[in-house]
Amino acid sequence: MKPFEFDEGQFALARAIESDVPALVALLADDVLGAHRESSELEPYLAAFREIDRDPNHLLLTVRDGEDNLVGTMQLTLIPGLSRGGAKRLQIEGVRLASTVRGTGLGTALFEWAHEHGRQQGAVLAQLTSDKTRTDAQRFYSRLGYQASHEGFKRPL
Repeated sequence: MKPFEFDEGQFALARAIESDVPALVALLADDVLGAHRESSELEPYLAAFREIDRDPNHLLLTVRDGEDNLVGTMQLTLIPGLSRGGAKRLQIEGVRLASTVRGTGLGTALFEWAHEHGRQQGAVLAQLTSDKTRTDAQRFYSRLGYQASHEGFKRPL
């Protein structure tokens, strides 16, 4: 994994390990939407983590501060495809930063790292989805050069 440096080394980026799962779930739940859709039952998260970790096209990241506190996460998935001339896409999901580090530039640095990682893996396009109620996140993604070019649809199964 390419090194990640931000704010003079005060943050470290690493592949998540199973013991990170409780802290990752807490970070996902510490959010207006996450508070209602995340669960305190860890076993489904551990099963999902094991599946993600086995697949080389997935990379679940942790961001830790200088005191080893988990302050951020994102999941990167490489998706090969036939469309766009056989283009590989970088799907970015599950992005969360602790409220203590929002607005510091860490999010921008994290996305820059993710984009470079995608390019190194042969991806030609980065894509993500954002809940329509996350207007602050949407402004952030726009500042990074993302365009709301498609309308997304989801359906429970």
